[in-house]
Amino acid sequence: MVAAALSRRRPEGASHARVRPPRSERSIRLAFCRSFQCGHCGVAVSNDAPGTSHRNHCPSCLWSRHLDRNAPGDRDAKCSGGMEPIAVTVRGNGRWVLIHRCADCGRLRMNKTAADDNALLLMQLAALPLSMPPVPFARMGGDD
Repeated sequence: MVAAALSRRRPEGASHARVRPPRSERSIRLAFCRSFQCGHCGVAVSNDAPGTSHRNHCPSCLWSRHLDRNAPGDRDAKCSGGMEPIAVTVRGNGRWVLIHRCADCGRLRMNKTAADDNALLLMQLAALPLSMPPVPFARMGGDD
């Protein structure tokens, strides 16, 4: 029954609107996804993260796994590749969002940060563009 709930796929040609599975399948899915082990660093991760309803990244290394296809929590992606955190952005409401790139298929996804995410890694991602300027500043100085 758990396998049936986890392997549920949207029929070909169906709309992109999210179809909620029956209550019994949703509860099985939620119970199954309470925690997971990070595929990148091996840390045991609780799904009960403050600040997010669909925990899908490791708070320690910020890596994720390509599970969702169209909507957060749908778990319909067929890829299942590791998703590297490559950047952060800030939404209009001030909320920080991680940008992940799938190491297998290259898909980009945005994921809300959680209160227990590694603050040092978030700051390193935020500062990354400053360490790689688009112009060679060293050559712009005078040749005195």
